Amino acid sequence: MQASNPETGTAALPPIPAKRYFTIGEVSELCGVKAHVLRYWEQEFTQLKPVKRSGNRRYYQHHEVMLIRRIRHLLYDEGFTISGARNRLGEAAIHQHEETEAATRYKALIADLRHEIETTLAALKS
Repeated sequence: MQASNPETGTAALPPIPAKRYFTIGEVSELCGVKAHVLRYWEQEFTQLKPVKRSGNRRYYQHHEVMLIRRIRHLLYDEGFTISGARNRLGEAAIHQHEETEAATRYKALIADLRHEIETTLAALKS
């Protein structure tokens, strides 16, 4: 019996090596998904766009391997449909965008407060 991965909930998958690009065969082994399924998912999930080089060979980057693992988890472990998984990934992207915007606003607020404090300190020193 394989141990469950707490991050994705899937059966233990091999660690992803520190490489820039992975072939479809390597991704298939790393994610536990057959190559024809990966090619199908490319059509269904717009976020999945491997680089295509000579002879139309696909090369996946690290973030795409992580995305494939997430898709696999949604479909196989959580029981989502393709459409449901697509929606969930879209919601995650929107949530991440909102968090990034909030972080940017907080950084600007902190910079304004810092400037105000420095101005006040300079006025008190003089």
